[in-house]
Amino acid sequence: TFTAWCNSHLRKAGTQIENIEEDFRDGLKLMLLLEVISGERLAKPERGKMRVHKISNVNKALDFIASKGVKLVSIGAEEIVDGNVKMTLGMIWTIILRFAIQDISVEETSAKEGLLLWCQRKTAPYKNVNIQNFHISWKDGLGFCALIHRHRPELIDYGKLRKDDPLTNLNTAFDVAEKYLDIPKMLDAEDIVGTARPDEKAIMTYVSSFYHAFSGAQKAETAANRICKVLAVNQENEQLMEDYEKLASDLLEWIRRTIPWLENRAPENTMQAMQQKLEDFRDYRRLHKPPKVQEKCQLEINFNTLQTKLRLSNRPAFMPSEGKMVSDINNAWGGLEQAEKGYEEWLLNEIRRLERLDHLAEKFRQKASIHESWTDGKEAMLQQKDYEIATLSEIKALLKKHEAFESDLAAHQDRVEQIAAIAQELNELDYYDSPSVNARCQKICDQWDNLGSLTQKRREALERTEKLLETIDQLYLEYAKRAAPFNNWMEGAMEDLQDTFIVHTIEEIQGLTTAHEQFKATLPDADKERQAILGIHNEVSKIVQTYHVNMAGTNPYTTITPHEINGKWEHVRQLVPRRDQALMEEHARQQQNERLRKQFGAQANVIGPWIQTKMEEIGRISIEMHGTLEDQLNHLRQYEKSIVNYKPKIDQLEGDHQQIQEALIFDNKHTNYTMEHIRVGWEQLLTTIARTINEVENQILTRDAKGISQEQMNEFRASFNHFDRDHSGTLGPEEFKACLISLGYDIGNDAQGEAEFARIMSIVDPNRLGVVTFQAFIDFMSRETADTDTADQVMASFKILAGDKNYITVDELRRELPPDQAEYCIARMAPYNGRDAVPGALDYMSFSTALYGESDL
Repeated sequence: TFTAWCNSHLRKAGTQIENIEEDFRDGLKLMLLLEVISGERLAKPERGKMRVHKISNVNKALDFIASKGVKLVSIGAEEIVDGNVKMTLGMIWTIILRFAIQDISVEETSAKEGLLLWCQRKTAPYKNVNIQNFHISWKDGLGFCALIHRHRPELIDYGKLRKDDPLTNLNTAFDVAEKYLDIPKMLDAEDIVGTARPDEKAIMTYVSSFYHAFSGAQKAETAANRICKVLAVNQENEQLMEDYEKLASDLLEWIRRTIPWLENRAPENTMQAMQQKLEDFRDYRRLHKPPKVQEKCQLEINFNTLQTKLRLSNRPAFMPSEGKMVSDINNAWGGLEQAEKGYEEWLLNEIRRLERLDHLAEKFRQKASIHESWTDGKEAMLQQKDYEIATLSEIKALLKKHEAFESDLAAHQDRVEQIAAIAQELNELDYYDSPSVNARCQKICDQWDNLGSLTQKRREALERTEKLLETIDQLYLEYAKRAAPFNNWMEGAMEDLQDTFIVHTIEEIQGLTTAHEQFKATLPDADKERQAILGIHNEVSKIVQTYHVNMAGTNPYTTITPHEINGKWEHVRQLVPRRDQALMEEHARQQQNERLRKQFGAQANVIGPWIQTKMEEIGRISIEMHGTLEDQLNHLRQYEKSIVNYKPKIDQLEGDHQQIQEALIFDNKHTNYTMEHIRVGWEQLLTTIARTINEVENQILTRDAKGISQEQMNEFRASFNHFDRDHSGTLGPEEFKACLISLGYDIGNDAQGEAEFARIMSIVDPNRLGVVTFQAFIDFMSRETADTDTADQVMASFKILAGDKNYITVDELRRELPPDQAEYCIARMAPYNGRDAVPGALDYMSFSTALYGESDL
């Protein structure tokens, strides 16, 4: 084996050896062998035949071997010159190890392990082949045949080989290797089959010749690995782009569908319908919007991660489709939140309006009913012709009665004006049943005008006959004059006691209670007036009985009877405790409302500052350096967990807020925080912690991909923080320049320095925002020295796979690349149109360039 290996190299120098121990004794062929396998010239040999000349030549060869870092243990020139077989073979094995095997290294293993790993990888797809060593694993010959078939499949029909025919397998491999691969036959098939454990050194020597013979294929494998890595990055980035586009489209579509609903200001006619709208809005805020907040945050995180990966793989930045930029999403989101705010304000204003309308409508119906009850029969009374057949005293009585009626009519003028004013206000507030209100009001006004006209006509008729009337009963007249205003007072009191009210604070209900107490204080005086009026009526009865006046039983001046006065008085007395109860219940409700205000305010005054504190703490964490990036990431994730665990307090506050809205409470002096402030702050807090975690993750991605040490990352962060004096998380141009200079970057103040700094700013601030983020800063610092793939490198790798051709074939791609990546290239490579093109040739050059060009997405 060693002789054949030596001759395979000496043949290049036009010589051969027959016997190692004899032909290397003079040192001449030994020196020639070393020159051929090393490619270097040795010291000039001695041409004499004397022993001293031979020892000199062998020593020159041994010195050369030692100069290559090889230790020669117990091997001396004299033993070689004397033909010591053991020493000579040991020296040749040392040469083989150093010049044929030592340079073999796969994944930084030792030479022997590297050669074994190479064999295992190349033969892995072949059945019945299991290379575990350099002796018995090769006895059946299939390992040698698999190595040849893996690189030159046309030389061996591997499918016809049998494991139980080792001699045929071995001889086939040895013959093909010698004939087609220029590898001399170093082993004997019979010796291998007939030996329990073949010689390991011989097998290693022979196998190393296969490794060197297929070194070109090894380059192809390296090139294929590089291409696989580049394509995998490209495929992953394209998937991230597609995911971003879909998420952005879905989010924009949801916003597009939601905004018209929030901008719909079609009012409802009833309080119940508007309350349902408010409940639907609460469901939207509690159930439908929070997942979209998370999607929006995840969209920004995905976008930042994708841009980081594109920068790390030396790809251009990702430009989303028209209208799907992060800024477009933020603008649409801002429009959504503006619509939310306007919608909630409109809902609450509508509820206030409907509450006011219901109150006014009830007040209108009550006053209208009272007035209609009073006017009932008045037109018929005014149209009577009773004065035509009346006596003089009766005419006098009719005239006085009419005067009393006019007084009563004037007293009702204010109520008619109130009815008209309420109707007008209902019209201005767009009350849904305004037509019926207007019709009823118009009927009252028309009737009122008619009463005024009839009253005037009747007065004129009575005055015409007044001269004929002389006698009048003054007591009846006094009764009528005092009974009418007292009756009006009682009717007003009953109206006030039954009047509905709406209040929003304890102070307002206390004011109504005070007014009611003042009213109750007037009741004793009113009762005295009632007794006095009844006394007048009793005196009239006495006079009628005493003097037999022809008016017994009736009062010609008024229709108000003592019975009516007593009935209304009793009704007033009954209404007073009812009013007491209504005021007391309202007072209790306002106390409950105040409790709800205080309860909400106490929680909001804790949660609001807590959210602000957490926002400030996150800002500090993002710029401080405590431990490794992994430590910071773990710290932030624990921090995020503690924030998420705070969510029940937010939900509890939402529940209190719902109770406040259901109680129609519209203000709260116990806190400056509204639920909207808390919601926005909470959403910003969740988004900020998620973004901060993503920034640290991207820093870890950058550090690992670029090989940045933790010490370098700490140095970058310390320098960045030192110049970030306003703790904004960004550097202005001058701050950034000072930071670069502090890190040893040479930027002069001359024109050349300004041009260089402008180039750097175009890299770290491509959108010309005037600020540099920490992520852009470390990307730049790592990219300046990092070894990144380039289009030229990928193109060179494809050229190796193509065997130095300007094109590559489908078969070559499928042979050298994993199936999924081979099909990826085949689907995207354009046909090659050069003069040397063959059918099916593909253009790997334009494909390599496109990998580093603008994205199609």
